[in-house]
Amino acid sequence: MSNNDLNREYEFKGTLLNGFAVLFASLAVAAAIIGGVCYACPDNLDAIIPTSIATIIALVIMLCGLFTQQPNKARVMIFFGNYRGTCRRTGFFWVNPFITKKSVSLRLRNMNVGPIKVNDKVGNPVMIGMVLVWKVKDTYRAVFDVDQEAVAIVKIEEKETPAPPTPSALDTFVNIQSDAALREVTSRFAYDDEGASRDQITLRSGATEIVELLEDKLNERLAMAGVEIVEARLNYLAYAPEIAAVMLRRQQASAIIAAREKIVEGAVSMVKMALDQLDEQEVVELDPERKATMVSNLLVVLCADEPAQPVVSTGGLYH
Repeated sequence: MSNNDLNREYEFKGTLLNGFAVLFASLAVAAAIIGGVCYACPDNLDAIIPTSIATIIALVIMLCGLFTQQPNKARVMIFFGNYRGTCRRTGFFWVNPFITKKSVSLRLRNMNVGPIKVNDKVGNPVMIGMVLVWKVKDTYRAVFDVDQEAVAIVKIEEKETPAPPTPSALDTFVNIQSDAALREVTSRFAYDDEGASRDQITLRSGATEIVELLEDKLNERLAMAGVEIVEARLNYLAYAPEIAAVMLRRQQASAIIAAREKIVEGAVSMVKMALDQLDEQEVVELDPERKATMVSNLLVVLCADEPAQPVVSTGGLYH
């Protein structure tokens, strides 16, 4: 098993108290301190006030340990630089106020990658893009193995334009690795059957196989950051603009040739059927020369792009 397959996250085992109980107890202590100061004898104020101030400061510090956690959220507990576990429980809790609580979302996230320009297996430049659904699986790796300061800088040209939300370091990491995985998978396949043999998978025909390979590559690359790919789907596939017109003409030519083959195949079968029925029903007897003429005329009529103009012959069949 590789290091990327190991889950380094574990459940927080420290003291985790009900937040409401701690809050009510702190308010009760604060009320008692205020009441004691108010009703204390003037002679005892010199001793009571410093103690009361110290107690209130301690209560404020304790209240910093309160936090609320929603479903599909987690808190990574860090005590003076040491990882103490991950809390996935939902509700209102109190924990040691000196523990740093880093919030990590476990919810599904969407990411639109591309379209990007990539050379396929035969060297044709294609534009390809995908939609990615992912989530955090290992909170330890997501927090400690990805540099949180490596966030993409967004430049705004006009001051009036509101700045888009800055992506997090994890979002930037997933975006870059997804781009690399998409390029790697695309370069292994040809765009269509024109650049590959008939039994090979292509980008246009092998959607299921390509998506499975893409998900495997993404999970392999993103496991180091504690990210799991839920779904990856190609949402854009086309030739690059510089060759799109040429490839379109090639596709049109291929479609025309295929259509012509179908038309000729049907015309030949219809001519054969006509000759067979004439012979069976003994409508007329044709010599080889006139059969050839009839076949030629029928093929011209059946294979022509425009309707044939009828010509009436007043001569006899035999001379």
